[in-house]
Order: sequence, then structure tokens, then C-alpha cells
Amino acid sequence: MLNVSGLKEGFVLDHIRAGKSMSIYHYLGLDKLDCQVAIIKNARSSKMGRKDIIKIECGIDVLDLDVLGYIDHNITINIIKDEKIVEKKTLKLPKKITNVIHCKNPRCITSIEQELPHVFVLTDEEKEIYRCMYCEEQYK
Repeated sequence: MLNVSGLKEGFVLDHIRAGKSMSIYHYLGLDKLDCQVAIIKNARSSKMGRKDIIKIECGIDVLDLDVLGYIDHNITINIIKDEKIVEKKTLKLPKKITNVIHCKNPRCITSIEQELPHVFVLTDEEKEIYRCMYCEEQYK
């Protein structure tokens, strides 16, 4: 049985789709932080079959909830203080995301104006469709 010790203070990203933890690690820039990070891949789950878990020992202010919501809005965030869960957060799809995904349309203004932020807006929540704010190109 694998045993990863508890956290004194930090947060746990739970219910991550199996195999998605490394992309979340990179999207959140956890490799650039000076804190402990534990990634558990393919943990058994009665609800999901298999899941990934990320434990991070640092303040929640380093977490970009919009990025997490875009990657997988079914992730649960458990906030830990004094080795106890003090709060659980659930995510939702963000209405707008900036510089997470990039527009592939060669005629888009973001292709010409390199310093412009890549902004995508949620246009269909049911189908999880995001479109470029400038050219309305759908992100695939």
C-alpha cells in the first residue's frame, strides 16, 4: 500500500481524471514553485474507477482556479490547515480564460500583434466550447 504523508498546510487537488495530473502540474507552473508537490497517478476510486491526486504544500493563492476549471471542472480542491480539511472547493467552467490556450487562426489579430493576450470566451457551456474573443474561432 502506498502511503503519502498528510499536509500541515496546503491543498489537495482530488478527483483528477486519470492521466491528467502532469498536464495540470505544468499548466499551474508547479515546477517553478519552491514547495513540496506529490503526484499520485491512477489511484483507486470507487466513484471514478481510477483518478489522479496532487498534494501541494503551500498557500492556495498560487493556484489559478480558472486554469483548473478549464482543464477539468470536476476537480475538487481540499484546503488543509493544521493537518485538517478546513474547506472544500468545487470548480466550474470559467466564462473567460486568458493566455491558457492560443488562437490557431492565422488571420487573427493575435497572430500579428504578438503582445496581445489570447482571450477565449465560453460560448456553449453544455458542449464546453470556447471561442477567441477577437476572431470568434472555436478552440479545438
